[in-house]
Amino acid sequence: MQLRYLGHSGIELTSQGFNLLIDPFLTGNPIATIKPETLSPQHIILTHAHGDHSSDVELVAKRTGALVISNAEIVGYYEARGLKGHPMNTGGSYIFPFGRLTFTPAWHSSSFPDGSYGGNPMGVVIELENKRIYHLGDTALFSDLALIGKKGIDLALVPIGDNFTMGPEDALEAVKLTQPKQIIPIHYNTFGLIKQDGAAFKRNVESQTSAKCTVLEPGESVEI
Repeated sequence: MQLRYLGHSGIELTSQGFNLLIDPFLTGNPIATIKPETLSPQHIILTHAHGDHSSDVELVAKRTGALVISNAEIVGYYEARGLKGHPMNTGGSYIFPFGRLTFTPAWHSSSFPDGSYGGNPMGVVIELENKRIYHLGDTALFSDLALIGKKGIDLALVPIGDNFTMGPEDALEAVKLTQPKQIIPIHYNTFGLIKQDGAAFKRNVESQTSAKCTVLEPGESVEI
C-alpha cells in the first residue's frame, strides 16, 4: 500500500487497484506540489467541511465520478451539486469495496466556506490490507483516543500545527493514548499560524513512545 502526503491534511492511499483521497486541499494551498487535475480517486473521504480540507472535492469528483464519503450533512451538500455520496456519521462503520471505514469523534468545528453547516467533525479509521490507518482529522486532545487505540492502529496521521488543532505537546500525548506502530504528522507548516518543527516532533515521539515517526514533505510517498 502506498501513502502519498499531499500537504496539510491531504492524503492519497493506493492499494490493490483502489485510490482513496482524504481531505483534498490543493487549490489555494501554498505548500502543495500536486495538481488536483492529476488525481484519480474512486473515493473521497472528508473529515469535515472546512475549505482547507475540501477545496478540491467538486473539481476532482466531477471529473472522476468519485464517491464522496462523509457525514450526512457534507454528503447532502455535495449531492445537491450533482456528486455521488455515501452518508455516514460518528461511530458508524461500513464495508466498501476497498475495505472497512469507521468514523470517530474529533473535537473541532465544521462549516463550508459559504457558511453552510458541515455537521460534526470526525476522524476516520480505514481498514485495508489487514492494516488500520487512523486519520485523526482536525482535533484537540481528548481521552477517548485511548479507546480508539485499543483496536490496534498501524498508522496514525496526527495534526501537530497548534492554534486550530493539537500542537506538538498534545499530539505527543495523543500518540501515547492511541499507541500506533507508526505516525505521520499532518496539518502544519501550511501557514504561519501553524508553523512547527516536524523533525523535533519526530525526536520526541521516538524517544518517548514505541512509535516510528515518518516526516513527509508535500508530494512525498511511503510504503506502509
